[in-house]
Amino acid sequence: MTIKEIENIFLVGDVTEDFLASCRKDVRKSVQTILRRYERTQREQERLDAMYVYERAAIAAGHAIVAGVDEAGRGPLAGPVAVAAVILPQECYLPHLNDSKKLSHAVREELFAQITEQAVSYHVALMDAEMIDRMNILQATRTGMYEAIAALTPAPDEVLIDAVELPKLSMPSQSIIKGDAKSASIAAASILAKVTRDHLMESYDIQYPHYGFAKHKGYGTREHIDAIRKYGICPIHRKSFDPIRSMLNNI
Repeated sequence: MTIKEIENIFLVGDVTEDFLASCRKDVRKSVQTILRRYERTQREQERLDAMYVYERAAIAAGHAIVAGVDEAGRGPLAGPVAVAAVILPQECYLPHLNDSKKLSHAVREELFAQITEQAVSYHVALMDAEMIDRMNILQATRTGMYEAIAALTPAPDEVLIDAVELPKLSMPSQSIIKGDAKSASIAAASILAKVTRDHLMESYDIQYPHYGFAKHKGYGTREHIDAIRKYGICPIHRKSFDPIRSMLNNI
């Protein structure tokens, strides 16, 4: 077969095991390149398909509207924790969808645009530093999750959450460890939370230019801690987080 004929079979989708076996034996470099590209695409499709296991189980149980929930920013010394809830259309195909931490900046931004365009509903709640200091980070995160879920329209029949348990929900829910890599809905929420928070920290960098927020997004890098020692804290710093708490106690 010519290269063009082989490409056409892959393009049309009429790919059989016998055809793949023949391609694997073909010594032409261009055929091997086409084959590797096809196999990468197949692996990605299989990965994405597996990310709907929890959603399909919920639908099979009669819970047609499934929401995913995740947060970004529990660990930083500054800025809010962002909590996102999202309802995706059933079997929504979003190439490269994954835990936001595993994606490049460019891919996150692209997926953010796709998710916000295609989602049935979504909401991002922001729990600021003052609330985190008053409630503690876990309770602030939970409060944000309840708020984000309550803002969804229509209300979900079931909620899938990354790691955190929400016992006060009125609908069934599942807390899934590393859920942002296992559930499409939670992965989508992780991207909404991460990108929303990153954009906010970039705006804070303009407002408070001494700290480098656009670069480290509020995490406790050496650059950030050195800036705190030099300039003191600003209104978005978390006073209950060390080393800031220790610095304040020693004043």
